[in-house]
Amino acid sequence: MVKIGILGVGTVGESVARILEANADIIEARAGKKIVVKSGVVRNLGKKRDVSIALSDDPLSVVDDPEIDIVVELMGGVEEPYGLVKRALENGKAVVTANKALLAYHRYELQEIAGDIPLMYEASTAGGIPVIGALRTGLAANHIEGIQGIMNGTCNYMLTKMINEGAQYDEILKEAQELGYAEADPTFDVGGFDAAHKLLILASIAYGIDAKPEDILIEGIEKITQTDVAFAKEFGYEIKLLGIAKKVGEGVELRVHATMIPSESMIAKVDGVMNAVTVVGDRVGETMYYGPGAGGDATASAVIADIVDIVRGNQGPMLGYKKGLESGLKLLPKEEIVTQYYVRLEVDDRSGVLSKITSKLGEYGISIESMLQQPTNEERIAKLLFTTHKTQESKMHDAIAALKGLDVVHGDVAMMRIEK
Repeated sequence: MVKIGILGVGTVGESVARILEANADIIEARAGKKIVVKSGVVRNLGKKRDVSIALSDDPLSVVDDPEIDIVVELMGGVEEPYGLVKRALENGKAVVTANKALLAYHRYELQEIAGDIPLMYEASTAGGIPVIGALRTGLAANHIEGIQGIMNGTCNYMLTKMINEGAQYDEILKEAQELGYAEADPTFDVGGFDAAHKLLILASIAYGIDAKPEDILIEGIEKITQTDVAFAKEFGYEIKLLGIAKKVGEGVELRVHATMIPSESMIAKVDGVMNAVTVVGDRVGETMYYGPGAGGDATASAVIADIVDIVRGNQGPMLGYKKGLESGLKLLPKEEIVTQYYVRLEVDDRSGVLSKITSKLGEYGISIESMLQQPTNEERIAKLLFTTHKTQESKMHDAIAALKGLDVVHGDVAMMRIEK
């Protein structure tokens, strides 16, 4: 018999305990041993939980319990769970975590501490989608050329509503909060930080890149308007919040931002709260992994898959490498990213303005690919929307700063990246 202790018996923790009890027979048949939850830890013992296990508010009652074989960490946060997972590993216990923030900051330290002790984390990225296993095992024969992922269901739900129903950002954010898809403070989701933590985990497996969230480009969806949505439709694009990892020469781009992508691409068709990750391998080509990215049962399914792997003895090295990856790949600085751009600005509606804009862009080596002009509610002011050919991030930022300085340009200049 294998005994489990759960740190954090919330939505996912309750699902883990219930599934292990309800599906005990099939899980035992697949794992080869009976798996039971011995105890769990909660912050508030006064809150009713839908589980039939012993509960405590002391994490060490699980971490230091000699009878517990596997510690499941579902607390959230960074430093407190790091200390507890570290202690569990030092006590010789296997660990399963769904904590993306913990891994975004401490995955390499934990790998060092774990050594040959299993530390599994399938549920940390894209909920119930087995993309970690695909990268660590299924695609082990491949050099990974690129990863694109819709990894935040809240943002995807909001963008789907904005595109399909014409909803405004503020109203759809309020609806997402009422439905429980977005928190009272939605910054972590809509600002791109949740997706960034997940991207960093995938990039470690694919490229051996040790980066922190502060090292990469992270933007959210807060500035997207119906004008942007209409332009995207006009030119055959969908707008998605994407986590992007891309091998470029001897470097790797890592970035999270709202992105215009061709409507015919597979990932453009992923709507609502669903997640999807596409991975391009040098031998297999493009593969796609689709499913629910959150929710108690979906995430618990991934947690239990890791538990079963550990019980079977199939876990393998934490980040997928038996020895150091001598790839020579380095994280490219944000300013060296190269892509296409969409730009939205308001300008004087008179002759000669367009030539001023194109001339200023030309000073930075930027050329326009497509353009659209729209009237505004203000007399003699027009919206100018255009896309560029590929250019470098630093040049684009410099050009936008220069455009803001022109007397024919009014207000802010909005920009979004394009991936084809």
